[in-house]
Amino acid sequence: MIAPTIVSERSEPRLIPETGLAARVAGIAEPLLEGLGFRIVRVRISGMSGMTVQIMAERPDGTMNIEDCENASRALDVEDLIDRAYRLEVSSPGIDRPLVRRSDFERFAGHVVKVEMAVARDGRRRFRGVLLGVEGETAKIRRDDAKEGETAEVQLPIADMAEARLVLTDALITESLRRAKAAERTAEIAGSPHRSGNQDDQGKFRHGSGTSRPVAHHEGE
Repeated sequence: MIAPTIVSERSEPRLIPETGLAARVAGIAEPLLEGLGFRIVRVRISGMSGMTVQIMAERPDGTMNIEDCENASRALDVEDLIDRAYRLEVSSPGIDRPLVRRSDFERFAGHVVKVEMAVARDGRRRFRGVLLGVEGETAKIRRDDAKEGETAEVQLPIADMAEARLVLTDALITESLRRAKAAERTAEIAGSPHRSGNQDDQGKFRHGSGTSRPVAHHEGE
């Protein structure tokens, strides 16, 4: 009898990954972050001159404070993520976060989401509505733009999505504050300080390397 494969929260695969150079950076950064207890949410690369590598990360429970961002940034700053000068920025997912894992779609059921499909569904690529949960390999959404007589509920294959993210609403902000307070209480019980740090207007904690890193060119790349 073959034992079932158990996937831990930390190693749960992302179903909406990057492509191209961002995918290569994710492949380098992922094992480094996992060793610290973090997991990647998203990698983005912006700017051709003065390039910035943005890595969004979190703990398996969805938390990521300013100290976590600093620790992750220091660990990543010793690696040549790309073969040119760049600025590294590590951030938490924020309130209106991307959804990239099956557990993300399960955790945030009941909230409003925006989805852009890489593969069109019923002739359209963009959907917005209340996330109802996960069925099999699909996310079930109740569209908020359904006309009278149309079926409001749709099932979208998660693997066919280019991007999915939460929409900032009062209910989402309330839920985010509740989760933050619960994390603070857990840290207090464990006897470790919870550094809240400064958040931007999307509720993200950020830490940047500050200056562009000169990176050695690797032959054959």
